[in-house]
Amino acid sequence: MISLERRALLVSRLPEYEEEIGRWLWCLEDVRRTLLTELTGISQRMLDTKMDERQTIGSLLYHIALVEADWLYEEVLVTEWDSEIRSLFPLECRSEDGALTHIEGESLEEHVYRLNKVREVFLSHFRSMGLTDWRKPRVLEQYDVTPEWVVYHLIEHESHHRGQIFQLLSNLRND
Repeated sequence: MISLERRALLVSRLPEYEEEIGRWLWCLEDVRRTLLTELTGISQRMLDTKMDERQTIGSLLYHIALVEADWLYEEVLVTEWDSEIRSLFPLECRSEDGALTHIEGESLEEHVYRLNKVREVFLSHFRSMGLTDWRKPRVLEQYDVTPEWVVYHLIEHESHHRGQIFQLLSNLRND
């Protein structure tokens, strides 16, 4: 007999944030939680293996962190990157042919550190933000964008790549 534990599936909010902003940030954190939980204990081989011309898990993790930092500095803050964050990304996001930059040989700990550091800085910039700034468009050359939309986009972006990573892990575990 299978016993199913009853769960509560609720969106909460991160404390220390305006309520609505905290709920969106909780969703962003929830995507990350499930990703990091699934990555626990994977081998270096799994991080670095390229299957069927797809990116490696390591390449996807680098990309997730880089895109999050880029949206923070370029669209939300509209400022130069913090030098400590910039130093976490010695390689460009994409190669000349448009493919994600191939990342190999970095440990899971290095990837998790980068993801956590970017997220820590990202979240810190939203602590004092009110709803007016949350919904205030940043007027950029190619588009106008609000911090609210940026967080929505990052939830969508990381969820998409989390699915790719989970599929790669499933294939690698079955090999």
